[in-house]
Amino acid sequence: MSSVLVGPGAAPHGSAPGLLDKERTVAGPGFNRWLVPPAALAIHLCIGMAYGFSVFWLPLSKAIGITAAKACPKDMSLFAELFVTDCDWRISTMGWMFTLFFVLLGVSASIWGGWLERAGPRKGGVVSAVCWCGGLAISALGIYLHQMWLMWLGSGVIGGIGLGLGYISPVSTLIKWFPDRRGMATGMAIMGFGGGAMIGAPLAAELMKHFATPTSVGVMQTFLVLAAGYFVFMMGGAMSYRIPASGWKPAGWTPKPAQASNVMITHGHVNVNKVWGIPQFWLVWMALCMNVSAGIGVIGMASPMLQEVFGGSLIGVPKRFGDLDTAQLAAIAGVAAGFAALLSLFNIVGRFTWASLSDWLGRKMTYVVFFVLGGLLYVSVPAISAAGSTVLFVLAFCIILSMYGGGFSTVPAYLADLFGTQMVGAIHGRVLTAWATAGIIGPVVVNYMREYQIGLGLPRAQVYNQTMYILVGMLVIGLICNLLVRPVAGKWFMSEAELAEEKRLAHDRAIVSDVGQGSGTGGATPTILVVLAWAAVGIPLAWGVYRTFLSVLKLFH
Repeated sequence: MSSVLVGPGAAPHGSAPGLLDKERTVAGPGFNRWLVPPAALAIHLCIGMAYGFSVFWLPLSKAIGITAAKACPKDMSLFAELFVTDCDWRISTMGWMFTLFFVLLGVSASIWGGWLERAGPRKGGVVSAVCWCGGLAISALGIYLHQMWLMWLGSGVIGGIGLGLGYISPVSTLIKWFPDRRGMATGMAIMGFGGGAMIGAPLAAELMKHFATPTSVGVMQTFLVLAAGYFVFMMGGAMSYRIPASGWKPAGWTPKPAQASNVMITHGHVNVNKVWGIPQFWLVWMALCMNVSAGIGVIGMASPMLQEVFGGSLIGVPKRFGDLDTAQLAAIAGVAAGFAALLSLFNIVGRFTWASLSDWLGRKMTYVVFFVLGGLLYVSVPAISAAGSTVLFVLAFCIILSMYGGGFSTVPAYLADLFGTQMVGAIHGRVLTAWATAGIIGPVVVNYMREYQIGLGLPRAQVYNQTMYILVGMLVIGLICNLLVRPVAGKWFMSEAELAEEKRLAHDRAIVSDVGQGSGTGGATPTILVVLAWAAVGIPLAWGVYRTFLSVLKLFH
């Protein structure tokens, strides 16, 4: 039977849109737009656990031996280790999960970003929940069977796809709900990705402790509990998504003409299929890649760097790192754990703070601050280390990590300014391939430089100095690319006919859905509903901050 469209993006005549269809998410009069950020946070706080997966490595490295690792033969290949069942996995092998996470995040966001724009955030959020939580369940099976390849397939590949779709699912929606505060809106959601590990890592540690027995390290059960809990939370977020009717604006807000405001903010819209050929896309891609490469490099080495540079002074013992005994090494490792927790907190706070500031500074100027201030801080680290100032060292890295997070949260608004809002989610997906690239460049450069410096016989306290200067070089490249960004030429924007067709394909509705809840003025949505929505994400986040604070106390003891 042929179907007849009754309007742009409408369901076939005689049939109602499905529960996950975009038409079912169009908000009606009275919907409070402040209900959308908690929905996005609910998903990001779950998938952000990808940052905290290292909490599983030590227990899993003793999954067979339980009390001590049953080591595999030293000459065993990585491929053989994927299938071995009678010896414990090496931590270095499990560490490849991080590479899979962020490569698949960038790749999946790039490939399916266009589909997500047309399918809508609800459907994207549901698919993300199925992939991320299903991946955790497959990983649990891999732990039960002691098959590393199932871990890689479950959490690394399938979970990585869930990461990509979940990460970009709210971007376009939030920017359309908050055209007056684009940076703040995306900062609220993306800070959740940074906060996921702050909640998930201590929660996982408690669960593993609960499930551990004389014959099990408790990781398999922990994966299953997390999968179930995350699925409920993520589905709640996905089903709570609403999109504004086409052309909706906040009450009392009128967009200013480009010539009267920031000339970098366009009023046109670029099709995602054209961005590969636009110079501004590659300039922003390179700026993000360099900022993230330097930041990831710092994250990977900050904890060992603190220990090796300051040694026994961290616990009041006047000894270098190499002269400490086992008990003293364990003590400074505890201090370094507090440092890592503090960096995580600044990573989260920076995502919201810098993105919000970008609404006032402008996106381009905010990135200038990242590169200039970041470069100065990196250059100062060797001198701070030589001076033995722990406070200045910690402060410098906290600011650096805040700008690392800020780069992620500011870039969606930067892209919306340059390329318009119609397909910004898909364009954001394409630019996240820079993250996948940086996830390889940053750790490789830092780790190899460290090993090279140690091989030359340099003291541990000095092996990071050259690395700092290399990271500064990355920031200089990023600064140059950012300064070259100009407004996008008119030839790249969709014509009115092309835009109308894209809106039809994206099921944009100029009228509200029969099942929608309103258009964002706040009149019809009960205040208690907004409070409960924010409490649902705020309470876990507050618990994560509290646990982080307890770890940080060790640093300043």
